Amino acid sequence: MYSSAFIFKAGLYDEEFHRLDQSIADIARAIPGYLRKESWENADSGLIQNIYYWESEEALLQLISHPAHLEAKSKQTRWLDGYRVVIAKVVRQYGDDRLVA
Repeated sequence: MYSSAFIFKAGLYDEEFHRLDQSIADIARAIPGYLRKESWENADSGLIQNIYYWESEEALLQLISHPAHLEAKSKQTRWLDGYRVVIAKVVRQYGDDRLVA
């Protein structure tokens, strides 16, 4: 399993941002190998984190190379006050099975 964490500080959003953001979420869910998305916000720092989980690196790369994702990346300075992406191979996950994915 792989994860891709998109960590960013929100700037000023507009209609185009919301359209692209929703489009990218829909595209991700439609890719075979997509597992789930989790989102977190740190109120102290103002950072937001969207984490996508994938069965394979190939599935993740489909999103990264999609035209909508490339468009959003090229326009990020209009909407964000900085970002970072962390891609990781998940070695294991475990818990008490009370959290639903």
